[in-house]
Amino acid sequence: MTDDALAEIERVNLRCRIAPHVIPSPWALAVTGVRPAQLLDPALPTFFELAQQIGALIKRWSPAIWTGFNSVRFDEEMLRQAFYQNLQPDIFATQFNGNTRFDVLTALYAFWYRQPDLFEWPVEVDGRLRFNLDRIAPLNGFAAHDAHDALGDVEATIHIARRIADRAPALWAELLANRDKAHVQASLETYQPMALVERFGGGPPHATVGCFCGMSASNANQAAFFDLDATDPADLLAVDDATLFAAVDAIPKVIRAFSINKSPALLSVSTPSAIQVQRAHVIATAPDFRARVAQALAARFPKDPAAPLPPVEKQIYDGFYGHADKTLLAKFQPADWRRRQEIVSSLADPRLRQLGRRLVAFHAPDLLSTEERGQYEAWLRGRWSAPEDRETEWMTTVRAHAALDEMRADEGLDLGLVAEIEIFLQRFGLPES
Repeated sequence: MTDDALAEIERVNLRCRIAPHVIPSPWALAVTGVRPAQLLDPALPTFFELAQQIGALIKRWSPAIWTGFNSVRFDEEMLRQAFYQNLQPDIFATQFNGNTRFDVLTALYAFWYRQPDLFEWPVEVDGRLRFNLDRIAPLNGFAAHDAHDALGDVEATIHIARRIADRAPALWAELLANRDKAHVQASLETYQPMALVERFGGGPPHATVGCFCGMSASNANQAAFFDLDATDPADLLAVDDATLFAAVDAIPKVIRAFSINKSPALLSVSTPSAIQVQRAHVIATAPDFRARVAQALAARFPKDPAAPLPPVEKQIYDGFYGHADKTLLAKFQPADWRRRQEIVSSLADPRLRQLGRRLVAFHAPDLLSTEERGQYEAWLRGRWSAPEDRETEWMTTVRAHAALDEMRADEGLDLGLVAEIEIFLQRFGLPES
């Protein structure tokens, strides 16, 4: 926790036991130095208790700007999953009650675009630019960065943020303002040319000078952004739906989409060209065109009603909880496990019922009937032995076994640690070597 000047106010370092259904990555254990026994340390809270602790911290520290390095794309998603899977009433806690989100990596992209000479940038021998925190922080004055320690990453992130704020205060203020989606939307609705800085793949950040072109008809947080250098919007005003769809879906895109609630690097353009200003005016005076773009954006990823339901984790954004369920979740958190089991049976949302039954099985298996215990054990076996396809995004016994084979062949690894990991993984049904 820091103040507005990035001076430390409070330091918190939380750890927890591994969730019972998760097979840890052998390579992650080897790289981070976490010993298998630490994953089951009874002195540590459970994953469920950790989610409660983090929720309490957010409530105590609110309102705040929740910041990290690549946090909007990664850490925030992990936090939402932690809240979702542990039945916290509000999975969007870092965005409500005065809270906002900010990403230092996104700010770094904008800094590279606007004032690159004020930083040292890691470059590979093949000329590729890198933005890894463990590379860029030491190169710019941060010593002794432990890339596999959470507090080390926090300290390095604060250092980078402070360097940007000190060296480019006006840019820092402009980027910070974008943490408020209402500010972003108001800036867009001026219909002035603006620069959207993004990074795709392993290339350098790229700025698109464009103009707001409507909001998605299916997502109030997704804005359409017309590339003013790509083509004249007047040429698209009367095209058919297929041509307009190609403008938002083809590569390279003439109209791209971005989220106004993810602290985008949306910057003012001090001296737009006459052509950019003229094209932006065309869009500003064409409400019917913007409405068609909104429909085209919404049609990009249609849902197949006949498709099977994805795993419950993937259903996290399939609708908000009803008021009655949120009230029950607030009662669920402080209750004992018998009362929690009763509350789960009263939940209307099938996602919450499934996750709630899972939590009861994790933490109070003695409350399960014989049938429920059998269903839970079958689910565990199925998860750990899931097929090798793109739908299986978690560690399985097959993947863990393959990782152990790779590790045994790596002469730089401690074979004693490898053996320790192997013994630990046998609890998930991994066969002995």
